[in-house]
Formats: sequence, C-alpha cells, structure tokens
Amino acid sequence: MSEEIKIAIVGLDTSHATAFPKLMQDPTTPEEQKISGLRVVSCLRFETAFQNKEGLDKRQEYLESIGVKVTENFEESVADCDAIMIEINDPALHLEYFEKCAPLGKPIFLDKPFADTVENMCKIIELAKKYNVRFFTASSLRFDIDFAECMEKGIPVEKGMTWGPAGIPPKGPAVVWYGCHTFEMLQRLMGQGAETVSGIKTAENCYLFRVQYKDGRYGIVDLNPAFSYGAMGRTKENQAFTVSVTGRVPFYYMLMKEFVKFLNGEQPVSWEDSVEVMAMMEAALKSLESGKAEPVFHF
Repeated sequence: MSEEIKIAIVGLDTSHATAFPKLMQDPTTPEEQKISGLRVVSCLRFETAFQNKEGLDKRQEYLESIGVKVTENFEESVADCDAIMIEINDPALHLEYFEKCAPLGKPIFLDKPFADTVENMCKIIELAKKYNVRFFTASSLRFDIDFAECMEKGIPVEKGMTWGPAGIPPKGPAVVWYGCHTFEMLQRLMGQGAETVSGIKTAENCYLFRVQYKDGRYGIVDLNPAFSYGAMGRTKENQAFTVSVTGRVPFYYMLMKEFVKFLNGEQPVSWEDSVEVMAMMEAALKSLESGKAEPVFHF
C-alpha cells in the first residue's frame, strides 16, 4: 500500500460515513483526535430506509467539503482505493454489498452489526474465504477507552452485565441494529462460550436477556431507552467492578485506531468473537418469540 492509504466508503445512510472521514482529514478536527495516514477518497451513495434524500444531500455536501468524491456508481466508488469501509445502517444490505466488494480482494471493515441474520453472516464469511479477503467487523463500544482499560486488567468474570440503548430503527429489530453495541460489550467482557439466550421485553423499547455459558457462568444484557453504556462484573470470589462509558476519548477514534492496526496486518476482532455476537442476538430474538432459552449458533 501507498504511504497514505486510500479508503473508499460504501454507504451514506449512517452518521459513521461522515464521522470517520472527519477524524482522518477534516482540518477542524483536534490534533489529539486525528487519524493520520488514511484518507477517504470516495463514497458510494444510495438511499435506504435509514436516510432520506435530504439527509444524504447534507452528508454529501460535508464529504465533498473535505475532499471526498461522492458517487452513485459502485465501480467508480471503489476504483482508486486501497481498502473499503462498508458503512450501511441497514444490516439487511450488508451481504449484498460485501458480495460486491469481496472480489476486489481489498481489506474491508464491515461496520456493525455483522449482518441481519446468522444465515447471511455465514454467507459473508464464505465470500471472504472464497476471495481470500481480510475483513473485520465490530462495534466502537468494544474499544471504548474506559471499557478497554478495564478489560486489559484480565479480571476473570463469573457473572457479568452490560447495558445500553435499544434504539428504534426504521426497519428491522432494535436488538440487532442498536443492541449489537451492548451484546458486543458482553462478548468482550465474558469471552467465548455462550450457550443459550433467554429474554423478555420488560416495557416499550426495553429488553432484558440472560446469556448462559457452557462453563456455568452467565451474563446479562439490559437494553433500554437511555443513551448510556456501562458494564459490571463479579469474580468467583465475589469481587466486583463497574465501568461507565464516559466518552472521555471518543470511541470512534478508538475504533479507527484499531482500523489502522488492521490495515497494518493485525486482526482487531476474531471472526469467532464476531460470530458469537451475531449468534447471541439471533438467539435473543428467537427467545422473545418462543418465551424460552434458545441455543446460540456455533460453526
């Protein structure tokens, strides 16, 4: 790759499509929040249920002001780039556009959530294997500095809990679209091994899920209307800790630092971890329908 890595963004229906370029090349971004060595050169625009024409026009105007070419032609959008960021708010479109991008063989960041279903997630993985393309997918909350610093202590969690907003999507289930942040925090908190998920809807836009692990541990995911994130854990010895996500360092910045590592050959999040996040969410949705614990998919 060149000294300055050129990035193509696919999708404009999410605020991430402007937030990430802002960190890379907006001259008004504070120096301590700038991501150097990357430049977004192009963006593919198309309407979805998550953003109308007026909103897309405003985002296009901003991107063009910082040197990003916005187009409605896919081939044009990816013609001159070293890596791709799939930034599509509608997870039902992730497979379609991953299928378009994978044959190019360029490294891909697939923004949250992995997909809309486990079935489509598996198809994405098969495409990555077929074309030998590197990719990773993650929520920025996984890398929040308060949360990450706590995880780096290596505290063995016997009982864990994470909380965050459910969100209200214009299309599809909230548990997947926005609940993915909180489920991903639980996955990092507890590690792999989720076996079943049981859940209930406690009030409008409020959900409570219990994740049972094969070794007897368990975790709780609390989705609610309040826009705040946090986590807590207890060890076998009943030692407890609590983490509040303060945003003292923007978590978008923390995610982009991981993206830079990815472009330099590291794998910030394993496929196995990302698969488990998606599988827990699908099991959670099934549990809401069945009223019982549902198994978590494993490869």
